[in-house]
Amino acid sequence: MKSMIEFCRNNLANGAHAALEELKKDPNLDVIEYGCLSYCGKCRYSLYALVDGKLIIGETHQQLVANIYQHLEEHPLL
Repeated sequence: MKSMIEFCRNNLANGAHAALEELKKDPNLDVIEYGCLSYCGKCRYSLYALVDGKLIIGETHQQLVANIYQHLEEHPLL
């Protein structure tokens, strides 16, 4: 089973697009882009993604990717 990484299209425009592109290269992840994920406060002030339903944030796209992989290590899918 693959982990699902969900991105908000508005957050991609704020700088998360590089993280999306990097994560799309990982065959063990399902990376999906949505119009809005309803985290407008987070979207305005940080980069974020939902990882298997859990909100993960980062100040830069590199930090976001690192935080996503750290979360995946700490919370593997069964």
